[in-house]
Amino acid sequence: MRVTAPPRRARNGRHWPRSLRARVTLAAVGLIGAVLLIVGVATIVAAQYLITSHLTARAARAAQHTAAAYRHGAATGVLPARDGVALLQVVSTGRDPRVLAASAPLQGKAPLSHALPASGKDRVDTRSCGDPAWHSDCLNIVGYRTTVPGHGTVAVYGAVPGPWALGSPVPALTVAGLCIVVVVVAAGVTWRAVGRTLRPVAQLETAMSEITSTDLSRRMPVPDSPDEVARLAATLNATLDRLQRSGEQQRRFVADASHELRTPLTALRTRVELALSAPEETDPMETLRECLDDAERLHHVVEDMLALARLDAGVEPARIPLDLSRLVESELAQWSSRLPVSARVDPGVAVAGNRLQLARLLVNLLSNADRYAAGHVEVVVRPEGEEAVVEVCDDGPGIPSADRERVFQRFTRLDAARSRTAGGTGLGLTIARDIALAHGGSLHVADSLRGARLLLRLPLLRDADRLASPPSPDGSGSQAPSGAPRPVAAQSPQPTRSAACRPHGPGERS
Repeated sequence: MRVTAPPRRARNGRHWPRSLRARVTLAAVGLIGAVLLIVGVATIVAAQYLITSHLTARAARAAQHTAAAYRHGAATGVLPARDGVALLQVVSTGRDPRVLAASAPLQGKAPLSHALPASGKDRVDTRSCGDPAWHSDCLNIVGYRTTVPGHGTVAVYGAVPGPWALGSPVPALTVAGLCIVVVVVAAGVTWRAVGRTLRPVAQLETAMSEITSTDLSRRMPVPDSPDEVARLAATLNATLDRLQRSGEQQRRFVADASHELRTPLTALRTRVELALSAPEETDPMETLRECLDDAERLHHVVEDMLALARLDAGVEPARIPLDLSRLVESELAQWSSRLPVSARVDPGVAVAGNRLQLARLLVNLLSNADRYAAGHVEVVVRPEGEEAVVEVCDDGPGIPSADRERVFQRFTRLDAARSRTAGGTGLGLTIARDIALAHGGSLHVADSLRGARLLLRLPLLRDADRLASPPSPDGSGSQAPSGAPRPVAAQSPQPTRSAACRPHGPGERS
């Protein structure tokens, strides 16, 4: 039989309550109790010291005055009380000490003390305890040594009974009781205050527990007070807003992706079923070509979705200094388009970026322009201030102002491109903008006299010592001297800007 040991409790906080309210209250009670204990003990000790010092000073003054009077023969027989001190004695200091004079309460009494000042000193302080005749636990005694004609050296003692409270536990018990009352009141106040402070947190907890992954529309109640709890609630609501937008975007993306994938899959399955059910009515080669087209479309959709997934993961691309001018020339040299492409490329436009991602961005822009152009596509690369600018223009139907941001949304096709055969996957411009943003740049639709004009802006890299460039069109990989005109691709013989890449209006900057 296998016996399972009970789970071990964590050492940290073994005897510590789990409730934050209880922990704060216990901490406050402990801190206040410790402070009160220190203050109470210090108060009792200070009170005893001050009272004892005051009584001792009174006894010392009375003894001094009595010694002076007795030395001059002014005090004989019964000694009068002085400064409120009624216990006074004059005692001889010989072998057999005897009382030479005493105040009325000490008549016929034994010497108050036999203590004498040390050698070279005139004063001695001492205490006498346990004599029930004084109605006090102890007497504070001060003695002075003096010389009296006819009696030689004598000791004059003055004594003051200590208050009964100094030797009683009553002060300590009183202070302890007050401390307990204060601690109890502080515990109640702290418990109530922490409860009121944490009440909004409990409301946040209740509201958060009611939120599910399928319903992110609920929001946290924000307290009216501008404190940390209110800021926490506002932060949680902002986070829920982002989560809701992300969830909605994910659901739309999944729905659009499913629809995009279902269409070519349905067409592929229909063609195969038709070929199998009526082989004599179909051309096998034509069916295979159509199936290959559907598979190619599936491949493009999946490839674009994977690219978007990598960009959404937020992985920072490895960036190196790049000659953007040569990168554009290289892509134009390898680009096979259905229409002529002209280019105006200023030399030495450098950026810091990932060559593969920027090449994909350029290919997506060229594909979009080639798909919708009527007869011509133009590419312009130039520096502008602290930015590198790439313009891709076409002479097609253009993009309406109301749709200039919508075209960058996923699986978006405008009215002129509803056909999936002509409209691509609907992810090209989305991927292009995400790549631009990942490189600290921007991509938007700018004004133009005719067609669409897509404007890419990237941070310009100044004084790049070493630029990583793709191989030149002739395969040599060498760079042209600085300031020399760039070799232009074969399909771009015109060095000037066409009307497609001109801003709408003279001198307008997009």
